[in-house]
Amino acid sequence: MQGIDIGPVSAWLSDHIDGAAAPFEFELIAGGRSNLTFKVTGSDGTPFVLRRPPLGHVLATAHDMGREHRIIAAVGTTDVPVPRALGLCTDEAVNGAPFYVMSYVDGVVLDSPERAAQLPTALREQTAFHLIDVLADLHAVDIDAVGLGDLAKREGYVERQVKRWSTQWENSKTRELPAIDEVARLLRERMPVQIGVSIAHGDYRFGNCLTDVTNGRIAAVLDWELCTLGDPLADVGYMGVSWYDGAPGGPRSNDPTPAGGFPTYAQLLERYAARTGRDLSDIDYYVAFSCWRLAVISEGVYARYLHGAMGAQDGVDIESFKVGVDGLAERALAAMRRLT
Repeated sequence: MQGIDIGPVSAWLSDHIDGAAAPFEFELIAGGRSNLTFKVTGSDGTPFVLRRPPLGHVLATAHDMGREHRIIAAVGTTDVPVPRALGLCTDEAVNGAPFYVMSYVDGVVLDSPERAAQLPTALREQTAFHLIDVLADLHAVDIDAVGLGDLAKREGYVERQVKRWSTQWENSKTRELPAIDEVARLLRERMPVQIGVSIAHGDYRFGNCLTDVTNGRIAAVLDWELCTLGDPLADVGYMGVSWYDGAPGGPRSNDPTPAGGFPTYAQLLERYAARTGRDLSDIDYYVAFSCWRLAVISEGVYARYLHGAMGAQDGVDIESFKVGVDGLAERALAAMRRLT
């Protein structure tokens, strides 16, 4: 099976994962440019989840299995819902790349309005409020107490990010886009003082969680590969990118909230502020930063497709990436202008 060397992996699972009973069935449940995720089912029906880097040449720092395993193991000691970390294999002879195993959590990934149909309308508000409550709980975790105090630099998070993605834009842009340059200038000019440090997920949204659609709660937070230490408001601002309030520009395709029945982004901010005591009066800065960062990332994907680095392009609407970059850049600029 592509991505799984069944014999050696099965032997490793039997030797290292409590309760893992061979033979195993492997099913790819998430693939693409990100880490590959497989559902592994033992002969007794017990399911597990295995995560490994994408196939082909990748930067080890971008798909660090040991780091990701360390994070969910640490967060798993708190009230934040995550799968249980069960084991880490760093011996590349087993499967050609490191991998880790975690518990299987049942739930629905709400990554589109169509998926949102699986969540009863009557439960949408409470589910969204639980989503923001979980983020508040994550930001309240004592990073030293859970052993993550040395995960990354603590201070200057946004400053480092703006510098990093400005360089990335210069290296990957396919055309001049004045809005990107203007937002970068404004981000540097209006840089806020970082108040405190927290675990910053980096990609926190419904689409990176498993939702218990029966009880209207977040069952588990997934996809910790962008996690670092930094300004907690960056996560809060990022949620505003994938939360549709009927504003011009339309919703993002991975946003379930256009299905209706969800609270507004302003209501989420009010709840987060009440729970954490943090001042969100300048949250538009972080919304702008998140839109701008995502625009730069999207331009990089567009550039790779344009230059043929992504392989076969059948069924891929390359132009949509370009249009998406333009839209995000304009949203970022509008958010920055709301601050002035």
